[in-house]
This record gives sequence, C-alpha cells and structure tokens, in this order.
Amino acid sequence: MEWSLRHPQPHGRPSRGLLQPFQLQQRKGRHTRLLVQVRDNNVDQALRVLKKKMQREGVFREMKQRKYYEKPSEKRVREQAEAVRRARKLARKQAQREGLLPKPAARTGGPGKPGGRPGRPGAPGGAGGPPRGGGFGPR
Repeated sequence: MEWSLRHPQPHGRPSRGLLQPFQLQQRKGRHTRLLVQVRDNNVDQALRVLKKKMQREGVFREMKQRKYYEKPSEKRVREQAEAVRRARKLARKQAQREGLLPKPAARTGGPGKPGGRPGRPGAPGGAGGPPRGGGFGPR
C-alpha cells in the first residue's frame, strides 16, 4: 500500500504563493480521495480537518495494523472478533431504542472535569495526583 500527497495546480498555472488543495490518494485496493480545502492560508485548520477525515476512513488504524505482518489465520480471527463486537453493539443499540435496556448516561465535560476520563489529575475518583508514599522512594 503506497500513499501519496499530491499538490494539484489549477489549469497548469504556477502557484501564486497560495496553498492549493491537496489529495490523499491510495494506490492499490479501494481508491480513496480525501480533498481538503485550505482557506485563507489556514493550514492548521486544514490539517485538523484532514486528520479527522483520515480517522473516519480508518487510515491510522490500517497503518497501525500494517506495521507488522499479520498471518492470515490471525487476520481471520481478528475480523471474526470485530464482527462479533459490531453485532453486539448493534443489538445493544437496538435494545436501547426499544426501551429494553436503559440508555447510557450522558457524559459531560472533558479530562479533569466531572464526567471526564478516569485516572486524570483532578478527575473524580481517578488515580491522578502525586503518589501517597508507600513506594520505594526516599522518605
């Protein structure tokens, strides 16, 4: 799998110092084109949009999986486990819609705020903050 970033020039004209839209194109297998517009030379915002699109397409997950060789038997087992998880999730969502299961509690805030991820400093019930002795350090 080979990825390329291409910077197309509109109608073959040279660039006037403005950043042009660029495409992420996959060479083998299914062809995916991600087109991101760079507006007002705001590259940071365009990169955030590109990253979000790549996340949705599963590019990062695929790159992580292809980092090491996966035997066909391991791939088969992984894909079956993923299918089971998807089916369970679909059944759980359907049961919640039909009222058979309670809906999940709405999470508010972010890390360090009520409802955030556990284990962060300042999070309720988390393991954040300095250690409380009992370790191997000097007293």
